[in-house]
Amino acid sequence: MSAANRIPGKGRLTPALTARFTIDGRTLTAYEGDTVASAMIANGMHLAGRSFKYHRPRGILTAGPEEPNALLDVARDAARRQPNVRATVQEVFDGMKIETQNRWPSLSLDIGEVNNLLSPFFAAGFYYKTFMWPKAAWHQIYEPFIRRAAGLGHAPKEADPDHYANRYAHCDVLVIGGGAAGLASALAAAQTGVRVMIVDEQPEMGGAFHFDTGATVDGQSGWDWAQATVAKLKAMSNVTVLSRTTAFGYHNHNYVALVERVTDHIAKPSKNQPRERLWQVRAKRVIIASGSIERHMVFANNDRPGIMLASAGRTYLNHFGVAVGAKVGVYTAHDSAYEAAIDLKKAGVSVPVIVDAREKPGEKVLAEARALGIEVLTGHGVVNTAGRLRVRSITVRRNGGGSTRKIEVDALLMCAGWTPSVHMFSQSRGKLKFDAANQRFLPDVYAQDCICVGGCNGTDDLQALLDEATAAGFSSAKAAGATETPAVSLSGANAHAWTGGMIGAAEGAGREDNVKAFVDFQHDVCAKDIRLAVREGMHSIEHIKRFTTNGMASDQGKLSNMHGLAIAAEVLGKEIPQVGLTTFRAPYTPVTFGTLINHSRDALFDPVRKTPMHAYEVSQGAVYEDVGNWKRAWYYPKGGEDMHAAVNRECKTVREAAGVFNASTLGKIEVVGPDAAEFLNLMYTNAWDTLKPGKARYGIMTREDGFIYDDGVVGRLAEDRFHVTTTTGGAPRVMNHMEDYLQTEFPHLKVWLTSTTEQWAVIAVQGPKARDIIAPFVEGIDISNEAFPHMSVAEGKFCGVPTRLFRVSFTGELGFEVNVPADFGADVFQKIWERAQSLGACLYGTETMHVLRAEKGYIIVGQDTDGTLTADDAGLSWAVSKKKTDFVGIRGMKRPDLVKEGRKQLVGIFTKDPNEVLEEGAQIVANPNQPKPMTMLGHVTSSYWSENLGRSIAIAMVAGGRARMGETLYVPMKDKTIAVEVTDMVFFDKEGGRIHG
Repeated sequence: MSAANRIPGKGRLTPALTARFTIDGRTLTAYEGDTVASAMIANGMHLAGRSFKYHRPRGILTAGPEEPNALLDVARDAARRQPNVRATVQEVFDGMKIETQNRWPSLSLDIGEVNNLLSPFFAAGFYYKTFMWPKAAWHQIYEPFIRRAAGLGHAPKEADPDHYANRYAHCDVLVIGGGAAGLASALAAAQTGVRVMIVDEQPEMGGAFHFDTGATVDGQSGWDWAQATVAKLKAMSNVTVLSRTTAFGYHNHNYVALVERVTDHIAKPSKNQPRERLWQVRAKRVIIASGSIERHMVFANNDRPGIMLASAGRTYLNHFGVAVGAKVGVYTAHDSAYEAAIDLKKAGVSVPVIVDAREKPGEKVLAEARALGIEVLTGHGVVNTAGRLRVRSITVRRNGGGSTRKIEVDALLMCAGWTPSVHMFSQSRGKLKFDAANQRFLPDVYAQDCICVGGCNGTDDLQALLDEATAAGFSSAKAAGATETPAVSLSGANAHAWTGGMIGAAEGAGREDNVKAFVDFQHDVCAKDIRLAVREGMHSIEHIKRFTTNGMASDQGKLSNMHGLAIAAEVLGKEIPQVGLTTFRAPYTPVTFGTLINHSRDALFDPVRKTPMHAYEVSQGAVYEDVGNWKRAWYYPKGGEDMHAAVNRECKTVREAAGVFNASTLGKIEVVGPDAAEFLNLMYTNAWDTLKPGKARYGIMTREDGFIYDDGVVGRLAEDRFHVTTTTGGAPRVMNHMEDYLQTEFPHLKVWLTSTTEQWAVIAVQGPKARDIIAPFVEGIDISNEAFPHMSVAEGKFCGVPTRLFRVSFTGELGFEVNVPADFGADVFQKIWERAQSLGACLYGTETMHVLRAEKGYIIVGQDTDGTLTADDAGLSWAVSKKKTDFVGIRGMKRPDLVKEGRKQLVGIFTKDPNEVLEEGAQIVANPNQPKPMTMLGHVTSSYWSENLGRSIAIAMVAGGRARMGETLYVPMKDKTIAVEVTDMVFFDKEGGRIHG
């Protein structure tokens, strides 16, 4: 069949507007507005793919985002290709190229179908048992084979040429869902004047009105009312209407993530348009109107192409004008499937039978079906189907046993009731309750400022739904600040009732262990797999889920979760709530990496932070390294020097004359307020109330567990103002750490925190000539040794601009750190360097800084510490106040395991061969001849060649390190073992005289 599947006069698409596309090289014609699925069915194609595990032929099952089978590779051109696109969601556009997936060599003849014959060997959990032995085979044999076999589709290898957009939005009321409930809610809220956003994943809003042609609202057909309401909302300046937009994540504080498909339906999109747009929305109130999802029937071979949900068959007929077959059977346990049969019959499609698992269906639909000449078999079940690439017949039997009957069909619609779509509510951390009468979970306890309405709230009658939604719209608008609530009253009639529980989830032959009655179509999970999991000892649904992979596919169990629960409960002899409920996680449907990454690609993949002096450093030949997001000058080569030669020269020059270093990346936080000193006392291990204005102190910050978190110099500018410095990489986390404690533990303190990392450019001038270099530029500060000793800070002017001048050193030499406003950083840096150059100084980079600080035994948090060192372990117990009764980490430090002997401690390391430079990370042992695996005492944290000492130096973390002074230990390497001696950490100027100038 081709165009014969189109029924004249049915559907809402315009035959005059067509598009041509290809599937596996076959050219097809579609109407504009068709999905790939509706176009395939219109052209007589039901076979859409192969199943994941057994490679069984699979067809189109649904008409929405819950589709588990029809996943296709869709391409616009060679560079624009996306795998795993749902045929039921993707709209057709002219020139689209589609390839089916998970098959070879072709869709109709797939060699992987042999897995179906071997399925007895692939029972649930087989991989847990099969690939345990021998151990060595996992990496060599099993893993490579499984990785090649796993996956759906093939990821494109070409760079994505499309671009993606991102928008932040705030609204008073966000409505998720554009069906009857969502539209009624949005209309009620919008008419109060508050800001409203309504989003729906379909191209046209209307929800169930896509297929339910019998419903009316305010005297109009449901569909016409929906389109008129959308037009009314779009005309209102306080409303944003987003179609083709899916709410995929509901996060804390009413933050909802949306993905808008902007051009996926357009044949030739403008280059200026993004392919998709990520909306990050903050709403005062969220109304969830996500509707419900139809349940499939579980019976033997229920996965053949041509078997689909009744609502899908009705959607293809009433919205797309396409008949899903010429002879369509119906298998149901719910009245709504009768309406699909009635619609098809009235459209001229043969409906040979309705098989109803119930003894007593609704009288109205039963009478109407029989009046149309449709045979209805109540109290019966479909126990099997036949057909290879498409269903050809069904086998029917009365429930409880008896003879079977074979009925020819070329399509079968099924419905076991409806499951409220509570995914968004569950993501909001709301708690669900079980509605035993209708065998479904409903919203119960709310965790955020939201409300569920309509089908997702279990409201089944159309009038009740409209009333509930309108009231929710008004109440949400009031909660968002609306003062007026104009009267809005909607009347609905003739909609089918959505009520109806799920029948026993495994009907008829589905109870046998030798047949395949599918629960999860995408992962090939059958009813027997759920039962096997229970027999294997899995009694929690979370364990059953992982053992069988039920609900773990890309459809997130939209169709399979409730069936899995019901079967497990049946086998366990428990009620469904006792078995548990799996967690509905974001995203609601798969989201492309492009949408999530957005502009963060290529050069923007990771933000690059540059200091104000970056361009000038480039002009001076700086070679850069990445430190977090910062670009930092690594070293400054001259005359063909490699890094080692340049660093050696810089190290010697700093100690003999002076060096100029860009330290702007240091984290800086302003701590201000009458309780600033008390706050710092609580955040750092040492005392700050004793620090006088104009002085600075080195501080250690620990976490609650007592381990070092960060360090830095803190200067007191006034009684109520401190300038706190942190490590380069630690600024954000320290700021967050401080703010967290200030808001949660110490809210009584009057303190204000401001991040000033970008406000100040910092130039460090270090070395014997440092004072001579900066003296001509300093105004209003006496920088003599007597007036401005080591660890002093003062405010004045430098080169005529405001400065905070610190007398500090990370090299062990006479040192100053010049802080000036960032806008003046480059000019001041240049002035300092021009004078320094004339005095024989040099520019030096981070590698030289590392060597110089290691010569003095100064640690770097994050390099010499690993999150398990206390201040004492690092040799910094002097920085822990003995008088303070409380600070963050004080109790952690006192834990017995943190004060016991033998803990790893930082010590210095000399290699016996002074020319041998150790590798950082190398392990240290006491006896190199011990059997493997050796007992490791610790590892090397920092290792350098010191040109000033004429030998290598290293810092290491060693068990009982300080007690091992003078002891010989060993560093076993791949080709040799290196003997080392444990020393203290200060290798240069042990007396410390140079730092005082």
